[in-house]
Amino acid sequence: MDILSATLLLFLVMDPIGNVPVFISLIGHYDRKKQNRIIIRESLIALLVLIFFLFAGRCFLSVFSLSEPALTIAGGVILFIIAIKLIFHRADMIFESSNEGEPIVVPLAIPYIAGPSAIATVMLMSSREPARWPEWLSAIIIASVISGFILLLSAPLGRLLGNRGLSAVERLVGLLLTAIAIQMLLLGIKQFVESLKV
Repeated sequence: MDILSATLLLFLVMDPIGNVPVFISLIGHYDRKKQNRIIIRESLIALLVLIFFLFAGRCFLSVFSLSEPALTIAGGVILFIIAIKLIFHRADMIFESSNEGEPIVVPLAIPYIAGPSAIATVMLMSSREPARWPEWLSAIIIASVISGFILLLSAPLGRLLGNRGLSAVERLVGLLLTAIAIQMLLLGIKQFVESLKV
């Protein structure tokens, strides 16, 4: 996996376009300046979370005795579930929230931006090829910046695409994530079978 592939994968699992209706529903009642402040803050928190797991991922795997095949399969399963929900439901129904007041960290930064699949993807990249951490870090930053920029345009995008347009984009992203999830599952199973032969 090169830096472009890693960036694209992270961008897809962050699913900023699918998160547009979520952000509109949760912070749409604030004025534009406050909306932007919340989005920037939550995007930075999500970025820090992903960077943390990039460098601490191997320690987590070691402490909990998790193998790479197990993490790959788990990441594939989580990604598959999210992809199916994107295809058959609106993104804002994946994680319902009844929190009152200004949202902070949960649910916007986690799990909407830095969700389980994004964290698992980052941990996989760092565990497979730890020496390439500068590339993985760059991919995380680039994907996060693009995702944050799209989220800053939540209100205009919501008006431009409308409910049907957003729903169509969510389903398209869901289809792409389904293929990636199946590939991760097959890779994890292959790694597990090969480990049994050793």
